Parts: sequence; C-alpha cells; structure tokens
Amino acid sequence: MTTSPAGLPRLTWAEVSSRRLSRSGLAEPARDARPARDGGPARDAGPARDAGPADVVAAMCGAHAQVLAAAELSVGLRLAGGTRADVRDALWVERSLVKTFGPRGTVHLLPARDLALWAGALAAIPAPAGGLPRDRRLTAGQLDEVLAAIAGALEAAELTIDELSEAVIGTAGPWAGDLVVPGFGDMWPRWRQALPLAGARGVLCFGPSRARRVTYTSPHRWQPGFRPLGGPAAVRELARRYLHAYGPATPQNFAQWLGAPRPWAGEVFAALAGELQQVDLEGSPAWQLAADAGTRAPDAAARGVRLLPYFDAYTVAGQPRPLLFPGAAAGRALAHGQAGTFPVLLIDGTVAGVWHQRRTGRRIAITVEPLRPLTAAQRRELGGQAERIGAILEGRPELTIGTVSVGAHA
Repeated sequence: MTTSPAGLPRLTWAEVSSRRLSRSGLAEPARDARPARDGGPARDAGPARDAGPADVVAAMCGAHAQVLAAAELSVGLRLAGGTRADVRDALWVERSLVKTFGPRGTVHLLPARDLALWAGALAAIPAPAGGLPRDRRLTAGQLDEVLAAIAGALEAAELTIDELSEAVIGTAGPWAGDLVVPGFGDMWPRWRQALPLAGARGVLCFGPSRARRVTYTSPHRWQPGFRPLGGPAAVRELARRYLHAYGPATPQNFAQWLGAPRPWAGEVFAALAGELQQVDLEGSPAWQLAADAGTRAPDAAARGVRLLPYFDAYTVAGQPRPLLFPGAAAGRALAHGQAGTFPVLLIDGTVAGVWHQRRTGRRIAITVEPLRPLTAAQRRELGGQAERIGAILEGRPELTIGTVSVGAHA
C-alpha cells in the first residue's frame, strides 16, 4: 500500500479484488464441516477452513436466489465438495438457511441465525414512493392491515400465493383484492405490492414448494421467538459486514447494493465514521473498515479462473464497475449498467467474459465466451471449473469455448 497525492492510503484493484475473493469465499473453497448425510464423520473436502452453507452465505452477505439453481451454484462454488443437495438440505432440512426477500427486494438465501439482523436492517430502509399511481398504492393504514393479515394467515401454515391471497382479502377486506398491480402480463390484487416488504420485515419467508408451487410461511415457525433487531444497530452491523466483504466502497455503492436512498446510505456511513478509513482506490475515494488498515491482501490463492452464475454476490456487490468490468466486459456482461444479468468468466478477480449453461437430463452443456485469448493454464483451470459446476449441479458437464448467443437472463 502506498499514499496518494491527497495523503490517503492508496489501494490497487489487484489488492482489493484479491481481498474480496478471499473474504467472499472464492479464493479457496471452505471445507464442509457438517456430518455426512449418512451420519458419519464430517466431510473432509479440502484443506480450507471449516464451514457449512450458512457460513458461506453469511460471508457473501446473502445469495441471490430469484433462480434457486444460481444460488446453489454461488454457494457450491465456495464450499469444497458441496452440491446443490447440500444447499437444499441446509434450506429445507437443517433450516440453517432461509429463503426470503433480501437486498433490493429480491429473493435471497440468508443465514437463519442472521435473519433478525437482516429483518431489522431492511425494515429501517426508507420506503420508496413506488411506481404505481397514487390511487393504486397501499396507504400506511392499509399496509399495516395487509401485513397483519399475512402474519395471521401464515402463523401455522404454509400457503401458496393463491391461498395466501384468499386469506389476506378475507381478513383485510375486498379492497385488498382490487386488481391494480401489473405483474407478468396480468393484474395482481392490491395487497401483492406488500409481499417483498413483508419478507423484508420478517413477516414471511418461503416454505417448501408444494407440487412445484411456491409456498410462504412465517419465520416464527422456523425460529420460535424470532424478533427483528432494532433498526439503527442492525443497519450499522450490516454496513460493517458489507464493507468487510466488499470494501472499500462508497455510500452510493452501499445504497445500490441494498436498494436504498443515497442520502440515507450517507447517514449510515457517517454514523460509522469512527470505524472507517478513507482510502484512494485507483484514483477514487472510498471507505473501508479501519480494522482493515494495513491488512495484507492474499496473493496466489486469489488468482485464477472462476465461473460465476447469474447475480453472484461478488459481481452484484462489487464496485467500482469500471474496474470490475473493464473495457469490453462492460458492454458484454452488463445490461444497462446492471451486474448479474449474465453469468461471468472471472480471471484474477476481474470479469473477462460470459458463459451459459443448458441442461438436458444429466448433460450440462457449458459455453464460455472469453473476451481475450486464454493461456494454456487458464484453459486447464476453466476445464476444472466446468467439472466443478457439473459436480455441484449433479450432472455431466461438456465444455465449449465459443460465442454465447443468448441474451441477459436467458
């Protein structure tokens, strides 16, 4: 680390990306220390630190799970020898993970042990005005009624969206069923606009699917005595964890990751001023935890080739975008500046291409499109990554290096 002309400690992108790879679990996969499924000893999958799926997700600050298979890959890539079955066991059997609405109102896997923290922090974010016309929005009073109706309906049940809708409308009144919310070419009832907020506040979470139909339930059924933490303390702790995993960062970066107003995020950083250090990251000011001052970044372990799935936390939380997605990577792997819409090829912590997988039975066809020629060593590493993806998804991978012809979210 050197000093910038402004007197700030100067960090290079190589140092920062190396530290992020290490802390988010991508430099070296963790060893799953849980007992084997047959009740035998812990699974010794490698030399790295002991962890389980919930520990991996905690280090990531949540795993995006709008598409559960992508979350399974995100977690599996960070857990030596892990498969999608391990993630599903943690979610539905051990219940060490919870599927609910997280940052940006999107579906995430979160550690069950941290659910009170997340619910307290997410509930403290100022609510946006919303994109619906005023006459279609829920009033403050209606929102309270809907949340209470959801809580009552799920207190002792796992309900599909139709069953939950019937219960909410039956409790709150016919107005809750007015078809005023656009959704996937249809119109949804008025109460549905409260669904992500109900998850963020800890009123609901996802239950096991019923005949491929999503269900919702109450976190209280999974965690007796569950209660969200106080907002200010929860927000500050979440900011610390974000900066530990993805710092240095700015309040604007934190706001974008969380889906929060920028002025509010600035206040959060100001409240942590005594714990933060301003640094120069490749010419731009950013903030890291003061405890990270002088921390030596890992080197060799954080280098190499990785294949990250849709909306992996490393790319969604990672900033600045011009350093993470340099040159042609921005045009190829970002959709109007949004990260995560393409699975990405990562080389030494920087986006260097895109990829796509298509499954037919056990066969998993993986096509990788590098943005620059790969060395022989990188091709070998890429082959190993394809094999790892096949193992996680419990299929037979077939790797092709060529053009990815599908678009974002395909």
